[in-house]
Amino acid sequence: MTDDRAAKKLDDAARAAWLSFVAGRTQDEIARLMGVSRQSAQRLVSQAVASGLVKVRIDHPISRCLDLAHALGDTFGLRECEVVPALGANEDTRRAVSFAVGDRIEALLSRPDPMVLGLGTGRTLRIAVEHLPRLDCAQHRIVSLTGNIAPDGSTAYYNVLFTMTEKVTAQTYPLPVPVIAASEDERAALTGQAMLANTRALAAAADMWVVGVGVMTDTAPVLQDGFIGAEDLARLRGKGAVAEILGWPLAADGTLVADPVTARVCSAPLDPAGNRVVLAAAHGPEKVAGLSAALRGGLVNGLVTDEDTATALLGR
Repeated sequence: MTDDRAAKKLDDAARAAWLSFVAGRTQDEIARLMGVSRQSAQRLVSQAVASGLVKVRIDHPISRCLDLAHALGDTFGLRECEVVPALGANEDTRRAVSFAVGDRIEALLSRPDPMVLGLGTGRTLRIAVEHLPRLDCAQHRIVSLTGNIAPDGSTAYYNVLFTMTEKVTAQTYPLPVPVIAASEDERAALTGQAMLANTRALAAAADMWVVGVGVMTDTAPVLQDGFIGAEDLARLRGKGAVAEILGWPLAADGTLVADPVTARVCSAPLDPAGNRVVLAAAHGPEKVAGLSAALRGGLVNGLVTDEDTATALLGR
């Protein structure tokens, strides 16, 4: 067997093992996704186990994912990038991306040297945090980058920080304000509280941020959560808004959209990433425009996504 064929066979075994042990797919599903027979799928999984690829995580990078990650890094100047295999169902792919983000957060919090980690919010990040094991990491601090309060005063549903407190011993710093205030005066009053000064300073000084990317379609999280109205959304889209990060509306070139909504955002300021790693976690065709905007604007310099989204970003 040639080296290329051997590498391809090991690559396929790693993919099959990933689908089995990480994605929880049956052998019939693995066969369908990989375009092979059920018997071949079974043999590939067995080969992965026999070759020592299967431990706690898959111990062999899938070459296409690795190639895409390198291409994204080179194209956008990323400091880090991980691409996971694409699965058929959107929720399955979200879980795969979330698990990869969770593993990255776990690795960070397992370091002995103290650091400050800033967290955004959203479904992908919440699943990532739920994926974490219990961690004794009191040397670190974790700060919320965006408001943890819903418009009615309750805890925001996709809040991440409060879930994190159940997983880690690190000190956590919430931001007890809405993502977007009802008015500019309310924003000034809320963000000007002395008790929030330390939280906002920690966010500004954080060693790493992990953020999601929200769409600006009719299913926009900021609309569904009640932070903006339908008229606000229509106006923002008319001005070119394609996505939001931490509530900040972005145009296709990665600049902030000038609008009354923008003046009401209570989150940490969204500036070019600079020296810190700003890791975006997102996937799916509806996120491509927003990810492209964030990458073009230099607002993120790290990325966790899936094969299909990575291919689409490179195509743009």
